[in-house]
Amino acid sequence: MVEMYGEIDLTTAAAVQAPLYVATALPGARLIVDLRAVVFFDCAALTLLHRARRRVSECGGALGLVCVRPWHRKILAAGGVTPLVPMFATVQEALVVARPD
Repeated sequence: MVEMYGEIDLTTAAAVQAPLYVATALPGARLIVDLRAVVFFDCAALTLLHRARRRVSECGGALGLVCVRPWHRKILAAGGVTPLVPMFATVQEALVVARPD
């Protein structure tokens, strides 16, 4: 699981990219990204999420997002993330769905 917090934008994206890269490196990775503590994000965050989804998909894994703020969901939908990545209200819910079969 990767917890994001604060502001995710062009100036902070590089710091967030490193843990996402590590978390998506293993074949079959099942990654949960927790956005609950994020107060602002822009297209840089959307790019990071798209890259993470692509990396886990290419390696037979899966990505899920924990987000509860309506504006998060609105931006994720506008950025094309919503149809590609399941979203959950809690980490516990995401963990149950992300369990390997």
